[in-house]
Amino acid sequence: PITKAPTGMGETVPSDGAFLVAQEFIPTLLDRVYNTGVVFSRCLKQPIGPGFNGFKIPAISETSRADGSRWGGIRAYWGAEAATITASKPAIRQISVELQKLFALCYVTDELLEDAVALEGYVNQWFPMEMGFKLDDAIINGDGAGKPLGIMNAPGRVTVAKETNQTATTIVTNNILKMFQRCWGPSHPNAVWFFNQDMLPSLMTLTIPIGTAGVLANLYQFPGSPLNYGSPYGTILGRPAIPIEQCATLGTEGDIILMDCSQYIVGDKGGMNAASSIHVQFLTDQTAFRWVYRVNGEPIWHSPLTPFKGSATLSPYVTVAVRA
Repeated sequence: PITKAPTGMGETVPSDGAFLVAQEFIPTLLDRVYNTGVVFSRCLKQPIGPGFNGFKIPAISETSRADGSRWGGIRAYWGAEAATITASKPAIRQISVELQKLFALCYVTDELLEDAVALEGYVNQWFPMEMGFKLDDAIINGDGAGKPLGIMNAPGRVTVAKETNQTATTIVTNNILKMFQRCWGPSHPNAVWFFNQDMLPSLMTLTIPIGTAGVLANLYQFPGSPLNYGSPYGTILGRPAIPIEQCATLGTEGDIILMDCSQYIVGDKGGMNAASSIHVQFLTDQTAFRWVYRVNGEPIWHSPLTPFKGSATLSPYVTVAVRA
């Protein structure tokens, strides 16, 4: 169909203002990035103000809860009247996060720009899903080079050993129970299980050995089950169990992760930078839209924690070793 060009500014011709239409969708786009990222949306957010490209915050350097090591060295004593008081002090370390860039580029034809509804559907559905996916993948698997440092590369991660003579590419009841055992106690109320969907049949058929046979352990409760009614996700030991693509395949470390996302810190500028250009694809009547989100993150814990009593180290991030 033939359309009549406006005499002034309008939505049809990019140079006359059509590119401005996309600006309306930037807040919505960012909101959907937050909502799409299953892992990212649960992490601790640290806003970064104007004029800064990152943040540095102090944290307690604590690797043990033994006397003299709690909070990096603070210690209290029982003593008699007039007894000499022994001084102590904490050990402080610094968490330093410098912003990195997550960006996306999209070409939009002049025809599509004429219809803001079509543009909203085109942009607000696919781009948030992709950016949320990339954020989740970085939080799980990132190497920290130009992207967040992921849990699978975190020095504070605890890896539970496989069971003696455990069959390759399996998950067994003791793997799950020992993962929960090694999860730091205060993280239990916030902990979430992330797993590869390939594991579902194994999770739903976990057993408790009894002699040469066994009974179902019922550790995994599927959504809508009598013990998990109304939840959009399954549960394991009462905590949400969410299948995500970013987890490794069955039998590989990272196929199931128990994580307290509040112990992973993310810094961002609180907004998404949007830019457009009619020049990149001028001869094809397309406008280029570019979105840049400055964000980075890392695990708060830099080491597993030795408890006050007990020999097994603890962490808010727990995996099970390779079963090959």
